[in-house]
Amino acid sequence: MKIITSIFDLNKEIKDYKNIGFVPTMGGIHAGHKSLIKASQDKKSKTIVSIFVNPTQFNKKDDYKKYPRNIKRDIAILKQLNVEYLFAPNSRDIYKFKDEKFNLKKKDKILCAKFRSGHFEGVLNVMNTLMAIIKSKDLYMGEKDFQQLYLIKKYLSKKFKVRVNSCPTIRLKRNLALSTRNKLLKANSLKKASEIASFLKKIKNKSKLQDSRLAFNLPVYKKKLEKKYNIKIDYLEFRDEKSLKLSNFKNKYRLFVAYAIDNVRLIDNY
Repeated sequence: MKIITSIFDLNKEIKDYKNIGFVPTMGGIHAGHKSLIKASQDKKSKTIVSIFVNPTQFNKKDDYKKYPRNIKRDIAILKQLNVEYLFAPNSRDIYKFKDEKFNLKKKDKILCAKFRSGHFEGVLNVMNTLMAIIKSKDLYMGEKDFQQLYLIKKYLSKKFKVRVNSCPTIRLKRNLALSTRNKLLKANSLKKASEIASFLKKIKNKSKLQDSRLAFNLPVYKKKLEKKYNIKIDYLEFRDEKSLKLSNFKNKYRLFVAYAIDNVRLIDNY
């Protein structure tokens, strides 16, 4: 595996490749990332994994500082997975680009965008730069952050003529979605988060039988969960998969949640 830190060196290395699979990450490589890499490799693509902890998508400086980082471990894992390239740029190189800046439309300021002002603008601006540099035909992203996936498809896929390949969320045995942020949780909070995930999965399954009647019960479930687990839930909503509008239960939909536990914010969808 070649580890590249400069944009110039990356451009020189990949200029002749036409079949590139790009897996953007912020490090903390886990089984979820591995599934994205495998999806790229299955298409016989030259796979580039990026590791860049983007400060502009964090709402709090403390959150950015405590975000788990272990580049040596990440490199070891990526080598075992036979990844061709690791692109690990520094902030100075990424932010020197004065490309188009993105602002979300009013209708997109829902779910996490409603509670994390500027978060997705930060994501889109950096992804715009990374995609301009790498020029991949295929982008691989997980469905755990479904809103991020939705917005990148909406704002960037046509611009770069890239296929955005969405890969299913990888979960632990007790339904908790894998996330680098899980490393910040205490053992007891991990257990609680797993119980919450299992409960919400049951709610989603029940909704298939009860249709829209269940949507009216979500505020009740929200209060019960907050009280039982001493958490603060930002949102708990059924939304349409294709448009992210509140679900009418006629099309494919998901149950979206975001909450804080141990001062760590977790998101998921079912």
